[in-house]
Amino acid sequence: MAYNPLRRFGLKLLSVLIALMLWLAVGGEQEVERTLRSPLELQNIPEGLEVVGEAPSTVDVRVRGASTTLGALSSGDVVTVIDAASAKPRRQLFHLGPDQVRVPFGVEVTFVGPTTIPLLFERQSSKNVPVAPAIEGQPAAGYFIERVTVEPAEVEVVGPESALRAVQQAATETVELTGATGPIRETVNIGLPDSSARLRTPHTARVTVSVAPVRSERTLNAVPVRMKNLRANLSSSASPSSVAVTLRGADDVLRTLTTDDVEVSVDLTGLGPGRYSLDVRTTSLHSVGVVRSAPQQVQIVIR
Repeated sequence: MAYNPLRRFGLKLLSVLIALMLWLAVGGEQEVERTLRSPLELQNIPEGLEVVGEAPSTVDVRVRGASTTLGALSSGDVVTVIDAASAKPRRQLFHLGPDQVRVPFGVEVTFVGPTTIPLLFERQSSKNVPVAPAIEGQPAAGYFIERVTVEPAEVEVVGPESALRAVQQAATETVELTGATGPIRETVNIGLPDSSARLRTPHTARVTVSVAPVRSERTLNAVPVRMKNLRANLSSSASPSSVAVTLRGADDVLRTLTTDDVEVSVDLTGLGPGRYSLDVRTTSLHSVGVVRSAPQQVQIVIR
């Protein structure tokens, strides 16, 4: 069949018109340049090495392309990458060029700056440090902090060797004590002030603060010495017959005590007639502690 150039002429004309319109749209669009801030990524850092100090987070990148293409660029479309696979534990210089910038199709990179990035690498290390609870405020009047405990007592921290040398302890979030009249127990986070050192794994701590009434001392004089376990048909006497006992406890309890609330005794088990120098045993009948007895020994005569 003979070739007819006018066959399907309408479709051919439409195709030519569409191609012409596309050429005019693309070819007629103005090409522009634009400078933007590109995120800087470090990749392939060898295991056991860490960057010391603040590495640049962004660099300047100049790109060229159609105005509509550059206008559509969004954050993350242009990323600059440093391959740190060759890093050693020392200060190193890494050069940047257009081939290290990832851009969408149709965008050309003409400049990256700065062209050289200095980075300091150190070996990663670890150690255990104690956990120091942070306490703020004071208990109510007449009360004091008797004891502070924290669990766990220590945690493992990791980071560059130079950073770890300066880390002596980890700290907790603040536990507030203002006005407390009893024990405080809180679960708080543990952290480090130095951002280049960190906990091996995130931790919380259980902080317990024992708050008790202020303790003072009081001495009861002339507390009688009692004889215990004296054999039948025997009699005994003590010299001196009474002692002074010093007690320690809360003020409100100490103020109410009398000599009847304290027992001072000597044990005469198995002893026959004679003279003996025996230690006294002092027991408080209330929630106070015995500091001392004076004298500590008495002379016992058994008849």
